[in-house]
Amino acid sequence: MMSDDLSVDDERRHHGLNDGCPQPRPDWVPENAGPGFATWVMQGVRTAGVTGVKKAVPRRRELTVEDMAAGVSAHDPMVLGRAITLIESNARAHQEKAQALLGLLLPRTGKARRIGITGIPGAGKSTFIEAFGCHLTDLGFKVAVLAIDPSSTINGGSIMADKIRMEKLGTRPGAFIRPSPSGGSLGGVARKTREAILVCEAAGYDIVIVETVGVGQNEVAVRSMVDLFLVLMIAGAGDEMQGIKKGVIEIADILLINKADGENRPRCIMTQAEMKRVLHYLQPPTKGWATPALMASSRTGDGIPEAWKVVEDFFTTTRASGVLESRRRAQAVEWMHALVLESLRTRFYQSPGVQARLEAVEQAVAHGRMPPLTAAMSLMSSA
Repeated sequence: MMSDDLSVDDERRHHGLNDGCPQPRPDWVPENAGPGFATWVMQGVRTAGVTGVKKAVPRRRELTVEDMAAGVSAHDPMVLGRAITLIESNARAHQEKAQALLGLLLPRTGKARRIGITGIPGAGKSTFIEAFGCHLTDLGFKVAVLAIDPSSTINGGSIMADKIRMEKLGTRPGAFIRPSPSGGSLGGVARKTREAILVCEAAGYDIVIVETVGVGQNEVAVRSMVDLFLVLMIAGAGDEMQGIKKGVIEIADILLINKADGENRPRCIMTQAEMKRVLHYLQPPTKGWATPALMASSRTGDGIPEAWKVVEDFFTTTRASGVLESRRRAQAVEWMHALVLESLRTRFYQSPGVQARLEAVEQAVAHGRMPPLTAAMSLMSSA
């Protein structure tokens, strides 16, 4: 503590303090403590020009629907990202703005090749897409990747961060990578993936790749929004013996055994032969196209050009036969029905009658006092 017969400046000089800031001692320090006593209260360092007022961070300029449509059409990746963020928003005002944006962009859509890619965890989806995308950009194509990540159950965000794992592709000027959380949606895709595909097409991307979550055998929703469905497999995971049982195999337009390099290559050759036998007994999902079983290495690049050649053959065949156009028409109708179901679900749970009774009915079902079917019918009558 500072003695009564010393001023603040005298006290500082007595203890050799020259920083211009008074530094009183805590009350537990003895009054007769000399300069060797180490306990002091260190006040903040004074810095010239600091006023103590926090400078406001300027907000980004709010874009109108017309501004956003113009930015997307001009291939501005920053505006493209903001447009997809707007589309993914669940806020009612944002949804209305998103629909207006899609209305402006719709005439510019429909020209890209839409490719869905899935596979079990560990199949190397992101590594393959990066190698595949780099090959396409080398050929002069503009490639957009919509990577659907599993959602965190805590904050709802993406868990795996595919954009970080596709670092090389992300540096290519002709590439755009957009990770999106699945948000709990089934089928391995996000709720707004269809709309995001359209926005990427309007931005002038030649190829739009949708990477699904890849968490099991239910990766079927992506089939209803892409032209070509490619399934990645790996040797030694049991797929070669159970492939005929997997629904995802039955809807694949191309099977590709990945990681075919080094000591694993002989196993991949055996898996490829086995899958060719399996495919012989399955009905091809695309009329006029026999599903091939390919082999590639994302690490070395072997098989990547051959895989793209097969993809080109697929689009040439399906365009000539009219299957591609027919598939897109059917997908548009299916999309409409999906939006109707989503709208009905939203309106149901927003109904005041349902909201008033929902918690009580949930508790009754959880504790076995009411059968789930009875509870569902009760809520339906309250809507």
